[in-house]
Amino acid sequence: MTAVRDAVDLSNYNTFGIREHADHLIEVETLSQLLDALALAERKRWPVTVLGGGSNIVLAGPVRGLTICMRSRGRRVLSRADESVLIEAAAGENWHRLTMWALDHGLSGLENLSLIPGTVGASPVQNIGAYGVELADLFDSLDAYDRDTAQVLRFDRQACEFAYRDSVFKRHPGRFIILCVRLRLLRTPQLRVDYEPLRTAWHETGLARADARVVAELVCRIRRAKLPDPTRIGNAGSFFKNPVVASDVAQTLLAANPAMPCYPQQTGSVKLAAGWLIDQAGWRGLRRGAVGVNPDQALVLVNHGGARGEEVMALAEDIRADVVRRFGVELEMEPQLLGLPITH
Repeated sequence: MTAVRDAVDLSNYNTFGIREHADHLIEVETLSQLLDALALAERKRWPVTVLGGGSNIVLAGPVRGLTICMRSRGRRVLSRADESVLIEAAAGENWHRLTMWALDHGLSGLENLSLIPGTVGASPVQNIGAYGVELADLFDSLDAYDRDTAQVLRFDRQACEFAYRDSVFKRHPGRFIILCVRLRLLRTPQLRVDYEPLRTAWHETGLARADARVVAELVCRIRRAKLPDPTRIGNAGSFFKNPVVASDVAQTLLAANPAMPCYPQQTGSVKLAAGWLIDQAGWRGLRRGAVGVNPDQALVLVNHGGARGEEVMALAEDIRADVVRRFGVELEMEPQLLGLPITH
């Protein structure tokens, strides 16, 4: 069994750079090591927290018990068909490196999801998405360890219960530990470039022929321009989900705000741009002590240095309440809240 470390500073284990500690921490690379770690936690009666890349979390306080960091590696092609290829990646693989690996192998589908931080194992939990594409669109199956039954289970798309930034894994935190993910990618690109600002960037290239690698490069360029690099300033990416409202609500808002971006959904509802709502409410670029709102993208909260989780959450709550007051629209936090705040 790999070594268990005590009182571990988690600053480098979360992209927000929040300085909290884990009571105990272990990094695992195999299923056997994971089972040993879980057995240890059970003997010690420690609660268990599983971390991937730490890119979608906010630490509200110390993380009690045992923190397990998934560090498994491996990418491979499982099967090939006339139009598609089935690939598998271990949970600990870096997501962006997987997208680049797929492009290197002539496979399309992941290009719109380029440069999303985090690990492969975390991607189904949030059903990650960007520029009109979600993980669910490419998903085949995954293997996960069920802590309730002590079994490795295979989940198909239906079993994952994917929704907008949601899944069965998010609704049952701590129960399932994802081990590997399988995706169905395409040999011939079917590019999705109809989502602003990707559409504008694509038209500016002047290219008429589909090219998945160019789309990936455009996505990376857009993301780098709008989203701060967490190695330079701590952040968890998009902090709020884009709210989905009824069509009549959207029409009322549009009447008062003609420039408001709206994205009609197949269900008849309308997705709004959370970043636009926050920007219009005057929060973009605001700084409050160690925390603030990114000046280039109001959807991102940032750590200017030394921020605590409670400061991040206080700012987020004030933004949420203000958007409700101004627009009557509820914003929902996207990152997962971890750690127990210290009470005095």
